[in-house]
Amino acid sequence: MSSATRKKPSPNEGDMKWWQLALTGVGCTIGTGYFLGSSIGISLTGPSIVLSFLLAATGTYIVFNLLAKMSAKDPQEGSFCYYAEKAYGKWAGFSCGWNYWCSSILIMGSQLIALSILTRLWFPDLPLWVFAAIYSLLSISVILLGTKGFDKVEDLFAIIKTAAIFMFIVLAIIALIGWIPGGPDEKPGLPDSADKFFTEGFRGFWASLIYAFYAFGGIEVIGLMTIRLKNKEDAPKAGKIMLSLLTFIYILSLGLAVAMVSVGAFDQKESPFVTALADYKLAFFPHVFNGAIIIAGFSTMTAALFGVVTLLVTLAKDEDAPKVFSKKIKRWKELPLPSLLLATGGLSVSVITALLLPEKIYEYITTAAGILLLYNWAFIIISSLKVLEKPRLLQKAVSIIGLVLIAAAVSGTLMEKSVRPGFWISLLLIAVIGAITVWMNRRWNKKKEA
Repeated sequence: MSSATRKKPSPNEGDMKWWQLALTGVGCTIGTGYFLGSSIGISLTGPSIVLSFLLAATGTYIVFNLLAKMSAKDPQEGSFCYYAEKAYGKWAGFSCGWNYWCSSILIMGSQLIALSILTRLWFPDLPLWVFAAIYSLLSISVILLGTKGFDKVEDLFAIIKTAAIFMFIVLAIIALIGWIPGGPDEKPGLPDSADKFFTEGFRGFWASLIYAFYAFGGIEVIGLMTIRLKNKEDAPKAGKIMLSLLTFIYILSLGLAVAMVSVGAFDQKESPFVTALADYKLAFFPHVFNGAIIIAGFSTMTAALFGVVTLLVTLAKDEDAPKVFSKKIKRWKELPLPSLLLATGGLSVSVITALLLPEKIYEYITTAAGILLLYNWAFIIISSLKVLEKPRLLQKAVSIIGLVLIAAAVSGTLMEKSVRPGFWISLLLIAVIGAITVWMNRRWNKKKEA
């Protein structure tokens, strides 16, 4: 049965409170995109990275707020895929679902490799595949705990990651005051000119937007979890609290980092927060923060795995995937074993590919996968214009602003040589998904005629 005609779930199905969703949202969002990807953004644009993050937060809020409103009005398992189908037909739900599934699998693979590389700080002699296998098994184990177990683990990770950021903020303020020995010979302080604020000009600032948006990636998983809220109307409130907290700690921590050391000191392979405190006598900090980054990456990877497993079950129920993937094992917390096995297989292929292909080629593919997520975000906005009640002029204006910000982030990848191929690969992947969608659409039409 099509998701557009599927029976609406009972409003009492969920037992999650709004603050729990907000906390889980923080856990699903703070990841390597913030702890590591922001270094690339800083190298591209300098102190103006804080403006990049502010714009990304604005775009993210627009997307999540619209998704939350649609979820409050019509809560469904398929979340953004359901609303895409409701707005534009079965082809839209099908393409959105598989677009998200494919991009998430590729991103999880790259995160797994990143976690393995970070862990070698303590175990330099062990091969990467050993760590990749360990983290994969741990991630699957969290999914096996069921939805409540997943919530508890993500809530714990959210607290640890947030605490690590606040630890950096406190240490950075104390260091700037001069209470910690050491530090660079010259501290750049606050920029006093446009050239110092935009170190690489407008072009660099434009290219940095994609890395700011990466740091907010994960809101799609929260959309899939909104159906579990006790009061669905609380979804927008949960989003506001979550994004307000994220924006505050992101901008404050990055602002402190760029005020402590020169832009040239930041290394794309090292967290900007480790770089900012590197010259201070804090021997424990690199190890503690490395652990925090690993927890952050593992958390977002597990959240993405939870998302693709959950979404594939819904796609199967809607006949957008083989029915076998909708089956669950009742004796084991309603475990969707076939869906989990496919996700595990896809993750394994992604990791093997990452280990075998040259670093740059795989980097292009994962960058393209990240861009695909932004395509889905754009579709959420477009879908809301039809799904929600006739939008007023203000809502239309806000939606247009969201689309412009997403377009700016995606097109900004053309400004930077290191990620430009990712843009073209994203178009290729869209073409492949589009071709499959056209083929499937013909089958659907034949069924209708029969």
